[in-house]
Amino acid sequence: MINKVVATAEEAVADIPDGASLAVGGFGLCGIPVTLIDALHKAGTSELETVSNNCGVDDWGLGILLRDGRIRRTISSYVGENKEFARQYLAGELEVVLTPQGTLAEKLRAGGAGVPAFYTKAGVGTQVSEGGLPQKYDAEGRVAIASAPKEVRSFAGVDYVLEEALTPDFGLVHAWKGDRHGNLVFHATAMNFNPLCAMAGRITIAEVEELVEPGELDPEHIHTPGIFVQRVVLAANAAKRIEKRTVALAQPAGSGTYPKASNPNVSNPNVSNQTGSTPQAGA
Repeated sequence: MINKVVATAEEAVADIPDGASLAVGGFGLCGIPVTLIDALHKAGTSELETVSNNCGVDDWGLGILLRDGRIRRTISSYVGENKEFARQYLAGELEVVLTPQGTLAEKLRAGGAGVPAFYTKAGVGTQVSEGGLPQKYDAEGRVAIASAPKEVRSFAGVDYVLEEALTPDFGLVHAWKGDRHGNLVFHATAMNFNPLCAMAGRITIAEVEELVEPGELDPEHIHTPGIFVQRVVLAANAAKRIEKRTVALAQPAGSGTYPKASNPNVSNPNVSNQTGSTPQAGA
């Protein structure tokens, strides 16, 4: 029997070298492999290239690697929740390849499926296809690296841009359940980019909230087959956060309606809209 379980997260990431490329699952703060990221941070690994929907927040997820200057380049689609990310990018310390979200997902899926490239309409007629999108600035704020033009081809009179697949050195993912063969099940929206990153990574490491024996998972419910996963580590107590926790205004007794506020998320003290550490089931 193939047993892919390793004892600790530290052991699971021990051979990730400086300069490695990583596909990292998650969306916002949901489904983030924080246990593996923390272990990589403790290992001191640097000069990393990350492929992820976003780059965490300032003090959590990939944000802790970014904060300490461990990431040199990132391929992402949304980076608006991280002030340090913006500072490093504008200061010329970080190379950023902004990619349309659906395109990023397909680049990972294609990499895992062995498809080297594909055509898409997303980005045609913009800097995504025409080139010139700033990827890195110098210390004086000038563009040091700009994106190159991509091939555009017409099919049935419609233009499409050629996008190449991604196959990073490692994939780091967070799953709800996994077995010793590496079969994974993701919970609800925590599925997001995790199955795609698991497919794309040449070596995929999965942290799981619950480790079960082979045969306990219903084959029809498995999201990622074990063939895509090389290592599994139990992370039963992985921290979870809700990126923006919003609570509705209290309803006055007998009114049948909620009071109105021009900006309830900011001005009303009964509403919370913030990054916090509230537990999030199955994230």
